[in-house]
Parts: sequence; C-alpha cells; structure tokens
Amino acid sequence: MLRQALDAVTVPPRRRVHNGLVNEIICHRVDHDSVEEYLLRWAAPAGAPTATPLSWHPVNELSSCIEKLQKYLESLSTGSSETRPRVHTGKNDRRLNQAQSPISNVKVYNGELKELDGMTVVVPSSSPNITRVDIRQIVTPSMLENAQHARTDTAERAVRQEVLSRLERIPGPKVGLINEVDNSSPPLSFTFIDKNILGDGVHAADEDTVTGCTKCRAHMGQGIGCEYSKLCDCLEYAAVNDTERMLPEERARWERIKNTGEGDTTGLPKKFPYYSSGPRAGCLVPFYLERRTVIYECNPKCKCGPTCKTRVVQHGRKVPLEIFKTPDGRGWGIRSKTQLRIGQFVDTYRGEIITDAEASRRESLAHGAKDSYLYSLDKFAETCGFGQEELYVIDGQFHGGPTRFLNHSCDPNCRQYVVSYNKHDPKVYEIAFFATRDIASGEELTFDYLDKEEEEDEEMDEEVASGKTRIKCRCGTKKCRRYLWL
Repeated sequence: MLRQALDAVTVPPRRRVHNGLVNEIICHRVDHDSVEEYLLRWAAPAGAPTATPLSWHPVNELSSCIEKLQKYLESLSTGSSETRPRVHTGKNDRRLNQAQSPISNVKVYNGELKELDGMTVVVPSSSPNITRVDIRQIVTPSMLENAQHARTDTAERAVRQEVLSRLERIPGPKVGLINEVDNSSPPLSFTFIDKNILGDGVHAADEDTVTGCTKCRAHMGQGIGCEYSKLCDCLEYAAVNDTERMLPEERARWERIKNTGEGDTTGLPKKFPYYSSGPRAGCLVPFYLERRTVIYECNPKCKCGPTCKTRVVQHGRKVPLEIFKTPDGRGWGIRSKTQLRIGQFVDTYRGEIITDAEASRRESLAHGAKDSYLYSLDKFAETCGFGQEELYVIDGQFHGGPTRFLNHSCDPNCRQYVVSYNKHDPKVYEIAFFATRDIASGEELTFDYLDKEEEEDEEMDEEVASGKTRIKCRCGTKKCRRYLWL
C-alpha cells in the first residue's frame, strides 16, 4: 500500500504548526526545490493508532516545536548506524530526485490540514482522497535512504538562532555562544531564569522575618554604606574574625562560645565580605575566600543604602560570558570574555528549588545518568538540626543561569559559596561562584563537584576497588582524581 500512486492532498498556504498536537519528528528529506522538510507524527486518533497522521513541513513552519526539531537532530548523531540516517550538511545529493518513491511528493498522510488557534494541525480524515499509510511501516527504507544524504543545515541554523535569541534576553553583560567542534547547539529544553523558582512544598521565610542593619548609614566614613563590622546587624551570625586583636573581655567571651557551642557573637570582631576600594573592589577578602564561611549581604531593609559595599551578588552578574563546545568531549563549557581577579563574583547557581523527596524522585528517573544538576542547600543542616528530609535542593537541569554549563575540574579556578540576604532563613539562600585565582580572558571556568577541602587518594582507590561504578573524570589537570563524584 505504501507504494500505491495516490493523489497528494491539496495543501493550502501553511503557517507554523501547532506544537501541542505534535508528538515527535521522525525523519527528514530535501524536496525537488532543495528545501529541507521534516516528517511530523501527530497525535494518534482514538482506537486507530496505526492511522496516526503524518506530514512534511519546511523548517520555517516548525518554530513552535523547535525543541522537538533539536531533539530529532540530536538523534541523528546519537543513534546507531542501523537505525538512524547519516547526516550530510553539504549540497543536496542529486540522487534524491532520481530515487523518489511514488509517495515521496505527498505532504500529508492519514489526515488533512486544518487550522487551530491560527496554527496548522493535521487531523484524521475519512476522505477517500487522502494518502493512507500504516504507521508501523514508517519510516520506510526509501525515506531512510533519502535522509542519509539529506542536509540538515537549515534546521541547525534555526535551532542556533533560537538559542542566540534566548541568550540575548539574559540580563547583564552579553552571554555569547561559539561552537567550533560540530553543528550542535545548547539544549532548548533549558530555560534561562533571573532568580530561583520555588517548587511545590518549598517555602522561603516570610518577608516579615527580613531585618536590616539599623546603626549603619549610606554615607558613613567613605560613603560606601556599612563601615563598622561590630555595628552591622547583618553580620550577627557571620564568622568571628578571631585573628583580629580583641579586648580581654571579648576574647574571654569568644573562648566560652567556642568551648560550649553556645552564645551570642554580636559585638565581636567580624569582617565585611568584599574589598571596598582599589583594583579588587567587590572581590571576596581572603577571610571568606579561604574559609568558606557564609557571606551575609545587606538587604533592602538596611539603612546603609543600595550602594553599600556589602551588596555584590544581589546586583547580579557583571562578567561577560561565553558558552562554548569543548573539543575534548566534555560537552558545553563556559568562559569569561574578560580577565577575572581572585575573589571576583561570577554568577549564581539558579534553578528550581525542590524538596529532598522530589530530588530523590528525579534522581531515580535519571537512572544514573552522568549529568546531574542537583545542589543540596545543606549549609545549615548541622547547626540547625535539619534532617535530610527537611532540606531543599536546587535543580538546575531545566531552569537556571549560564553557570549551568560550568564543568568539573579537580583543579578548578572557581568555587561556590553560600550567600544570604536574610540571616533568619537557613533553608533558602544563594549559591554564588567566585574566582579562586586570577583567570585569564578566554580560560574555561570550572569548579569541583566534590566541594571538599581535599580528597584522599587512598579513599578513592578503596571505593574503586570495592566495585562501585564511577564516572571517569576528563578534566585533564595534573591533580585529576580520575573519577567524578558520581
């Protein structure tokens, strides 16, 4: 039946297809006019799955289902040679027009074109004039043969252009894109967001719990907001700067707090997190960069004003970034287009904040996949006595910022730090990346997935020897531990 010469359905002037009713894209070809076309499988009619409507469409009609188009293009390179056509991105092979099957000129199978919400849909039809095929025999050998020689560059450009348009909408300095390795683009299933999304069951502390510093002023001393760490209420829970000279009574109080684990550190020497002036203004001071203590920034309720020197992360990314395809098989990476100083803020790790139970569910569905974008918000778990089930987790797989493309390194140049704008909320806060050394323009930005001070080689060897499945690390540094944390 597939080879019967039936009249093609008359196709009216078309517009973009209705994404909601398209199941997937299953094949492609180049027509007589050298136009790339892609075969869409539409929603199956009830009780007749073998009569599922199919239709061919040029790339300019697929803007609403561009993610499905990207998924199909990716399948061409990841599928086996026996089941997926070989992709050729050069000129159209003339053999295409010499080896057409009788149904090759047909645009619609098992249905007819209709309009819904101003878009094209294909619906089942009982008309005797339509071309009918058995979905179980699609894709045919003839279609596969043609697809093996059909270019995909128009589709690849459309996908790339959509990615670029999304990058242009990211607030802050430009985020560029470059790929000198292949024709792929970053996933369109990923949505760039400005701030974290709170998932079901996740609750940030009420706005009424936010308190600001009351003794500081916007024009104290140097005119850069907070000036005296002992007076700033926002540093109430910040780490004590015990390397600074203390009064005898302060030293005695601090020793009691350290010995008992109890007591109020208000009034003891603290340290503001960022340099206030000079070439490293806005960069983390060594006290925070080396200790990994929580960084408390002032907030809108503070008296120090919006230009206070303690406000860096909350003002967003100031670094122009570039997403690029790594040449050594590590996927997409990210680099800065300008030189970074040690302690300089890069960007936050954003995503959907979910419960621990939901994170476990998503991990189970991943079936041990290599890539994981879950980051546990467990900084205060021990001090606040939170159980594992009470913790929240950031999932950056489908929603997030450019840092979603940061790769692992056993000798990284960036590190993640906890930043809080509300000292009374130990469950919802920011994860911010800072440079841990000077970084040259164009150098890839990386961080350590383990997020530990150091890793014992002996422990790693024991785990490998015990038969645990681990993912090999390909960071290529001299300090490489050979395996990722998974």
